[in-house]
Amino acid sequence: MWVKGIVGLIVLMIVISITPAFALSELERGSIMNPRLENAFGSPMTGNVNVSQQVQISADITNHQEKSQNFIYLVQIKNELGIVVSLGWISGQLTPDQKLSPSLSWSPKDSGKFTAEIFVWTGFKDHSALSNNVELQINVS
Repeated sequence: MWVKGIVGLIVLMIVISITPAFALSELERGSIMNPRLENAFGSPMTGNVNVSQQVQISADITNHQEKSQNFIYLVQIKNELGIVVSLGWISGQLTPDQKLSPSLSWSPKDSGKFTAEIFVWTGFKDHSALSNNVELQINVS
């Protein structure tokens, strides 16, 4: 009887030692941090944006995997009514643990309050998210 107990314990120890201690969930494969507005030279912008003023919508994205990852950085801008007024994206590849600060330009056509939603997906064909999306509030005067 004690032999079965030891064999079971050995099997349990083998399973525990093979199972990784930390596995990334789908939304932990990447991260989006520090969403911000920048001018064309990459300097941070504060305050209101003017109608027709070109701004860059930037964020820091990081690949938390031990492998390279294709990605799409997608920015969707909605007006106060929740209507999408702009949609843009860029694609690329992040090496393991690489941090990148992509940006997309936008020139508002109207004044008001807007929300930029920033997503990082694996691609359009397989659009699984690498991270939770983030939002950035933009006031246009």
